[in-house]
Amino acid sequence: MIDAVVVGSGHNALVSACYLARSGWSVEVIERDTVLGGAVSTVERFPGYKVDRGSSAHIMVRHTGIVEELDLGAHGLRYLDCDPWAFAPAPAGTDRPGIVFRRSLEATCRSIEESCGAADADAYRRFVDVWGPRSARVMRAFSNPPTAPALLSSFWGLDTGGGGSDLSRQFLGSGDALLDEYFDDERLKAALAWFGAQSGPPMSEPGTAPMVGFAALMHTIPPGRAVGGSGALTAALASRLQSDGGTVTLGESVVSLSRDGGTWTTRTSSGREIRSRVVVAGCHVLTTLGLLERGGYDPQTLARWRRRIRVGPGIGMVVRLATDALPAYPSAPDDTVTDGLQLLVSDRAQLRLAHGAALAGELPPRPAVLGMSFSGLDPTIAPEGRHQVTLWSQWQPYRLTGGRRWSDLAAPEADRIVAEMDALAPGFGESVLDRHVQSPQDLEDEMGLLGGNVMHVEMSLDQMMMWRPLPELSGHRVPGADRLYLTGASTHPGGGVSGASGRSAARIALRDDRKGLARVWRRR
Repeated sequence: MIDAVVVGSGHNALVSACYLARSGWSVEVIERDTVLGGAVSTVERFPGYKVDRGSSAHIMVRHTGIVEELDLGAHGLRYLDCDPWAFAPAPAGTDRPGIVFRRSLEATCRSIEESCGAADADAYRRFVDVWGPRSARVMRAFSNPPTAPALLSSFWGLDTGGGGSDLSRQFLGSGDALLDEYFDDERLKAALAWFGAQSGPPMSEPGTAPMVGFAALMHTIPPGRAVGGSGALTAALASRLQSDGGTVTLGESVVSLSRDGGTWTTRTSSGREIRSRVVVAGCHVLTTLGLLERGGYDPQTLARWRRRIRVGPGIGMVVRLATDALPAYPSAPDDTVTDGLQLLVSDRAQLRLAHGAALAGELPPRPAVLGMSFSGLDPTIAPEGRHQVTLWSQWQPYRLTGGRRWSDLAAPEADRIVAEMDALAPGFGESVLDRHVQSPQDLEDEMGLLGGNVMHVEMSLDQMMMWRPLPELSGHRVPGADRLYLTGASTHPGGGVSGASGRSAARIALRDDRKGLARVWRRR
């Protein structure tokens, strides 16, 4: 018998495994895929190109301290700053410059002044002054389990200005309301709304103001690009795990989880039965519930939970491109703008229409596109003289109306997505040498992202913090399944690359173990 089985090799699962193994536990990670890392992985899609399967820019993990705590630099992980961290090109046919968001607040404000005017530049300074400390507290809350004491301690002492009730109102407000409170120029508001919307919900929803406010923290530590691709993070985690005696098994899926007499039995597709004191489930929460059902957990309770967990209509699709050039924007001051996120939306109406269409099972009138072209920053991911560009189109529906299938629509929709960048960077389409399209159905089939949702379940207010994914499951535990711990995007703090959920789950498991040993010693 071993100490812990970890189901799945996503970055949160690996983080949990590393913290447990570092504490002296025997740990085995079991992954159904032949590729390590889940949605934080990199493969060769085209000859000589290292292409991410899921995430590309790592925004949160460098704010958590996990990279340093696990000494991942000693295991090959190296980050490059995305600086500029974002660029919002001017619409075609206008003579104003685009907006460049740099790590330097003053440089960013100069760009905003040139593009949008002095009033909005001053407003942006105020926005960063107010929401920078708030976002730091949000990150602190993300780094701990979502209990009331932990959340209160994260925000204790925060300068509220208008008092606690005003602060809570602002945190529960919509991102759009926050933007309208500070800024005049619609292009600036659209850029920040599009940055905030990368978490999934439209900025018209309650509780999305902090998602917009998180942009203020990018002037402290900007998004990072792992050298060699997103999978460099999970490769470093696996190396760290193995250095502490842990193991990783690829290409073997878990088929059931059952508990008897204080021991967990993990059954796999190869016929193995692994006995352990603890299980950490890092897969989608609905997948975990299925494993428990096949292991004998009460099906009626599981059915009630499933009905209440909202995956959503589908969050988006990706087009991965091999090119012979980086996008060239006429509204850009220089070519460094391709080092970060390229926010290809200049009016929030486009975002609202795309989200509304997805709810109805329709394709967006115009795709809302985020561009990333990190080969200019990290040349190791493309052959010499070549580049790699990723286009993310949000609110592409998983379920299409009228019996339509993604197998028929993925290619023409990818054409529309490429056309969005080509309209703002003329000639870009001619630079495309090859492409790989990931529809919402493909995201589910390849990486187990049910409903094509890269955040697992919707990041709406009622499914965040102490409600993620449900109040009963929000403490990284399953009632009646002692010593089973939940981690991954389905749990607090949600999707994105942070590792915080993995660390929290491991800390809870270790604390429970210490309490159990203390009870044994007291009985003696």
